[in-house]
Amino acid sequence: MYEILVPLDDPDRADKQIESILDMPLQMDEVRVTLLHVFTDNPEGASVGQIESVHEAQDLLDDAGVETNLIERSGDPSTEIVEAARGLDADLIALAGRSRSPTGKAVFGSTTQRVILEAERPVVVQSVSE
Repeated sequence: MYEILVPLDDPDRADKQIESILDMPLQMDEVRVTLLHVFTDNPEGASVGQIESVHEAQDLLDDAGVETNLIERSGDPSTEIVEAARGLDADLIALAGRSRSPTGKAVFGSTTQRVILEAERPVVVQSVSE
């Protein structure tokens, strides 16, 4: 089973993020995608199943026949993403980055950049216009 970790936070980027996975040259019946949401502040006690971007991503993956798993963590997003990937022994981390100006393209967002530098596995970054 090929394990892909997909950290989700923004419903506007979730569709593009999942589409990039579905476009990969993989046998989707041999892929499991774990959808992760990292709560940085959760005073109302929400769960991963209540997050809009997770619902959208799961629907797209279900329609494509891809097995999914949901997990949630709390804390610093980049640290939690790297730890979740390690714990799952994920083969790939699939992030979504925001489109940036030419100057901004030289440096990814802080979470994306930290995951790329700290993860001990491949990281794919799908750039999404906002």
